[in-house]
Amino acid sequence: MTIADTKTDSDAANPRAPWVRVCPLADLEPERGRAALLGGAQIALFLTHDGRVHAVSNYDPYSGAHVISRGIVGTRQDAPTVASPMYKQVFDLRTGSCLDTQGKEPRTLTVWPVAVQGDDVYVRSEELT
Repeated sequence: MTIADTKTDSDAANPRAPWVRVCPLADLEPERGRAALLGGAQIALFLTHDGRVHAVSNYDPYSGAHVISRGIVGTRQDAPTVASPMYKQVFDLRTGSCLDTQGKEPRTLTVWPVAVQGDDVYVRSEELT
């Protein structure tokens, strides 16, 4: 698990929601999740084949386990998705919405804005303000 450097980058910082460097882009593999600790939150980072990076909560709201980074990455129409490795609910990586609840009540994943600057991945985190 990566622990984010909580020092903000002056070019990427927003006074109300700082951009935090999480890891080098090279640490991410296409279609494979990576877990990181951002303040007190576990996040799951995903690099998709189109080069976009997504950050969602690593907490699976259906099982109660921090396992989303171990999920199966895919797509539903044009939406990049991750399926929980526990009960297989499918979440949209852009919005956190559950696209396939497997017969349970709809729940969502928290989503964080992501930016790639140079060779580094930044996540905007309001909890660090």
